[in-house]
Amino acid sequence: MSCPRILSVCFSIGSMFIAATLLHASQPSNFVVGVNVVNPLRAKVEDQNALIAQLKAAGVRVIRCGITPDDKGIDFAKRVYAAGIRIELIVSAQYPSSAPSRPYQPDKFPSMWGGHPLSYADPQLSRANFQSLVGKLEANGIVLAAFELGNEINWAAFNPEFPLPGEGKVFNLNDLSHDPEAKQVAKGFLQYLKILAALKDVRDHSKLNRHTPILTAGLVDAADGDQAWNNKKEDKVSLPATLAFMRAKGLDSLVDGYAIHTYPNSTQPGNPSADAKRTARFNNVTIAECRAAGSKDGKPCWITEWGFPNNDVSCPTNDVSRAQLVRQMRADFAKAAAQGRLTGAMLFTWDSDPWSKTVDRDSVYRCGKLTDSGKLALQP
Repeated sequence: MSCPRILSVCFSIGSMFIAATLLHASQPSNFVVGVNVVNPLRAKVEDQNALIAQLKAAGVRVIRCGITPDDKGIDFAKRVYAAGIRIELIVSAQYPSSAPSRPYQPDKFPSMWGGHPLSYADPQLSRANFQSLVGKLEANGIVLAAFELGNEINWAAFNPEFPLPGEGKVFNLNDLSHDPEAKQVAKGFLQYLKILAALKDVRDHSKLNRHTPILTAGLVDAADGDQAWNNKKEDKVSLPATLAFMRAKGLDSLVDGYAIHTYPNSTQPGNPSADAKRTARFNNVTIAECRAAGSKDGKPCWITEWGFPNNDVSCPTNDVSRAQLVRQMRADFAKAAAQGRLTGAMLFTWDSDPWSKTVDRDSVYRCGKLTDSGKLALQP
């Protein structure tokens, strides 16, 4: 999950609701609304079944998650699909055993995960993994909502190509050709395109999922000129730079959409000035690169992570402020969807990680029921 950003509308709550309602009528009927489910395979089967029942009762029709390609993962996917819910599936590149690894440093960088640099991803190993996973899913008649390759590859948290500490920068397009650290990150982006090509080939030769859209990794919506979000030198590449670099190397021939993650500033919901800044950020940064299907200069976008925190963990939850923010966000989504530039929105997140001992502040299923903000966010 990425760090907070800013965006919004200069409407009163009532007028926002009316605007969203009117725009909904002109939205494409295939607009995908769904929710992230964090690490569901960590839960016991009975808890997974309870989760699936909760999602079905709430009318959720798409969830975003990853699964393992073993019996445990396939069994979960079967039960989800049997409940009338499709998976927007996060798939991962594979690496040779000789690939170097950036270790996890929980004391210094607790939110920066360990792993292999993207430049060491292996196309053939990845292809074999994709073929195995897709083959097992299709043997059980499962059609996915989308494939999403990787997660937040344009910043240090999920792409170990970035060193820790880095330079404390948000790199731009020029940096990807001239800055030593950014040039190395760019090598990883080039290898990522090869993994995308392997995924596309597997998708194109599948039987049931031949028309399932392929999305980029969910990209952090950092803007050119953004300041570092903390003083730990955890670097990023801006969203426009990431897409421009990969588009110049053939990205648009490999994907059906760009996945984007946005966590807008949540201060002062309902304040006209704050709302206007949120909407401006959404239009000028988050979806600035999104285009309607068939355009020559880009692809439609999916927002595969979005949401607002609520630190109130009491029961019943006080969700009034977050509901205001969600109404505004849905109005912004509706406008972009009516233009054909936005085709999916996946809220983060349904509930807490099964291993977590605390309530996820972004979760919308609390105290045994769906919060008001969750109901608004997951309306068809």
